[in-house]
Amino acid sequence: MAFSSGFSPHPKISYANAAPTGTASEAEYVEIAVVERVDPQGLAADLDAALPPGLDVVEVVEVRTSDFADRLQASGWRIELLDIPPEQAQEAMDALWSAESVEVSRRTKSGMRSIDVRAALVAGGVEEQTRPSQGSGPAAGCAILRVVVRQVTPTVRPDDILAALRSVAGLSPAVPPQVTREAQGPLGADGVTIGDPLEQDRENRADEAASTGA
Repeated sequence: MAFSSGFSPHPKISYANAAPTGTASEAEYVEIAVVERVDPQGLAADLDAALPPGLDVVEVVEVRTSDFADRLQASGWRIELLDIPPEQAQEAMDALWSAESVEVSRRTKSGMRSIDVRAALVAGGVEEQTRPSQGSGPAAGCAILRVVVRQVTPTVRPDDILAALRSVAGLSPAVPPQVTREAQGPLGADGVTIGDPLEQDRENRADEAASTGA
């Protein structure tokens, strides 16, 4: 790994748009600078072997561009509301969609900021998931929100979405939701679909290999 110069060198590693504390993620990206060219597959295997269980390196791609962070235009989130019926969640989502603007307040490093959640929301729906029965009670359904949020500053996080739903519809889960980021990347031509942010580097690598015969 490459290090910065100076009195106190630091490893050249960058986590682009890292997930908020307390959330799970299936789509995190990290950029690592190295001092010499290495085999991506070999590096992926070495990193994966060194990481603890549950932190899995899915793929390593050699960088061929300089705008990777700019391609992370949106995130797709799965929010499981374990104690909320799907019908109630759908009513809250409908209220959020119908609003022109829904602002929530959040403390940031620079103080309290007002964030327009509705402006950042580009897609969102409600699914139902059946939970196993508790004791002798019947099986129950819980709501799953799947939302796509555009990357803005400050970043709109899942807890901001829940705050917006509470504001417009009084939705207030008593049980902490289970939140997972399922995707992040560029928005497709439809303005809703999240693409693969590594595709451009793969294409450039393929073009280079074809031109050199490698």
